[in-house]
Amino acid sequence: MGKNCLIVPQITQGKNLPALLGIDEGNDFLKIWMELYFDIEVTTLPSSRKIQGRDLDLFISFMIAEEGTDIRSRWPPRLSAAFKNHLISVYEENKKKRRWSDKTANRILAHVKTWAKWVHKLAPFPLGNPMEKIKSVPVGHSLDIDRAVTPSERRRILDAADRLPVTGRRSRDRSRYKGVPVTDRPVRKNFRPFRNRAMVYTLMETGMRREAVIRINLADVDFMAGTIAVQEKGRVVQTYSISQEGLMAIEDYIEKEREGDAAAWRSPVLFARAWPCSTKAGNGNLSPWSVNQVWNQVCEEAGIDARRTPHCARHAMGKHIMDKTGNLAAVQRQLGHKNAAYSMQYARVSKDEMKLILEDR
Repeated sequence: MGKNCLIVPQITQGKNLPALLGIDEGNDFLKIWMELYFDIEVTTLPSSRKIQGRDLDLFISFMIAEEGTDIRSRWPPRLSAAFKNHLISVYEENKKKRRWSDKTANRILAHVKTWAKWVHKLAPFPLGNPMEKIKSVPVGHSLDIDRAVTPSERRRILDAADRLPVTGRRSRDRSRYKGVPVTDRPVRKNFRPFRNRAMVYTLMETGMRREAVIRINLADVDFMAGTIAVQEKGRVVQTYSISQEGLMAIEDYIEKEREGDAAAWRSPVLFARAWPCSTKAGNGNLSPWSVNQVWNQVCEEAGIDARRTPHCARHAMGKHIMDKTGNLAAVQRQLGHKNAAYSMQYARVSKDEMKLILEDR
């Protein structure tokens, strides 16, 4: 995205941008316009640029698949409508049927829309701005409450997490331990059972999002008050209450594993990456993918449906608070919902609960 960055800053709005950059009918490709867009217009954080780039690449790939080219003049309004339908349609990936969520589809459409408006201002499309009449996908306030972790599953998940320090993750070195049963092999050096256990407890006992779990700093855990303050979506600091069980799991990790890893990385985060590791770069923070790995390993050990995700623990917390208190404000306070409509969803009766109600007559 940086090949034109040396000359782009000298270009002003009143000049003919395509001509100055040597863009004509032979090389008027959207891929080039995307590079110029990031060089000239986009000033957001690198993480946001990455998401925008991925969304624009998705549209360009769609256009090439449909039109056989990404020449700017071949982008009419009907292609934009087809792209919107593509986003909200079911598609197959790895033999599984999937679809973009409404919120994700709207994010993608918003990025493409902003980009198209910028391109159209500098080099008008033959049929007008192709994204001008494309509207967002209607999004309701419904949450997939039926996917919430059930009380029975919660017990099994926490039991499996408690077994991590015992079962561990054994070495897979077949040459060194040839003929030795996997259960008798030593635990891998970079495996952190107490950290992983504490992460699972944090998810289950707070309802925190997985991205927030990896941003917790040790200083933000208040063991006396039983709370954890962490930066959530929109850079808003949310304070979660956590159970004594959850705090004890975190204390075990701090006492047994954290000191060496945090000191090596010089990191203030609570859940630090294992040291030494193959990648020396970075600040020692875990990634959301790491949370998924830990969660999936524990769920597999517990025999839990693979469709359960870390976010299902958040739904479980919302259901638990609503069932115990019936207080909408309590759910909103714990989960940090700005819109009370989201908290209201936890008052819904799930399909399984409705089935039991109808049968218990």
